[in-house]
Amino acid sequence: MKVDFAPLDVPFQRRLQTAVVLLWVFSFLALAPLCILLYFYLLFTPYWSISVLYSIWWFFDFDTPTRGGRRVPFLCGLKLWQHFRDYFPIKLVKTADLDPKLNYVIGFHPHGVLVAGAFSNFCSYATGFRQMFPGLTSHLLMLPLWFRAPFFRDYIMCAGLIPSDKESASYPLRQRGGGNAVVIAVGGAPEALDAHPGTYNVLLAKKKGFIKMAMENGAHLVPAFSFGENEVFDQVENPRGTWLRWTQERLQSIMGISLPLFHARGIFQYSFGLMPYRKPITTVVGRPIKVKRTEKPTVQQLDDLHQHYMDELSNLFEEHKSNYGVDPDMHLSFV
Repeated sequence: MKVDFAPLDVPFQRRLQTAVVLLWVFSFLALAPLCILLYFYLLFTPYWSISVLYSIWWFFDFDTPTRGGRRVPFLCGLKLWQHFRDYFPIKLVKTADLDPKLNYVIGFHPHGVLVAGAFSNFCSYATGFRQMFPGLTSHLLMLPLWFRAPFFRDYIMCAGLIPSDKESASYPLRQRGGGNAVVIAVGGAPEALDAHPGTYNVLLAKKKGFIKMAMENGAHLVPAFSFGENEVFDQVENPRGTWLRWTQERLQSIMGISLPLFHARGIFQYSFGLMPYRKPITTVVGRPIKVKRTEKPTVQQLDDLHQHYMDELSNLFEEHKSNYGVDPDMHLSFV
């Protein structure tokens, strides 16, 4: 296979962008297990006290992820996230105002392989979420598994990430005075297995937990579609019914995380690797769907609001797809 190497005269700015994205990919794929290994390794070295002291800290700080986490605004606003944004580039588009006196559940679609758009738009300040929606604080949900990794849990909480279990996700929505937006990649890890370029499959047809959570807390629903999210990585073909897809789904059910066999480009060459392609991602935040607080919604109420949400998401996609190079004949497919 011929390797297409990057030219030597690549501008420094682009090299800096690549370095930041490399840091992000490394954090996503390898940092958690490395933190776990470091924690246990230190116990058998002269620096064992570090792990012991951290264990004490962890004991007293154990519930912090379930109580809104611990965002560090300074870190979210670092200029390095602007370099991350410009690598693709990533853009956030607002279609309607969101009242900061209310709370919201923002459904992010599609998940993609590594949810690059969700991270840039809702964890960093690089794309202007705070300016577009003043008074709102976003909380991106992540699998609870990652909050059990020592050191790593503190690292991801700095970006405003919180666990995706019901108790943790509901905590910001229960706060009086509003101003909280819980962002959930509704399709979750299973949807990552469908993240192929040119596809618009949304794992939503049977996903009603976030609808119920919104109703129980009286939080308005906001659909958001991220155009280009599936374009930044290629993935080995894995149609439903094949042995590969069966294996991936089986592992996902056991471990809670999906294992898409993805690839794209490298650091110094464009032929292979785990670095995403430089392709634009535009996340369009739709109009809010008013939700009346209902502590015990009926099945019919749940189904009606779920259908309303799907209709609004479909309308959002149809309304904006022509702006982002989507074939006019392409439509959302709800799985």
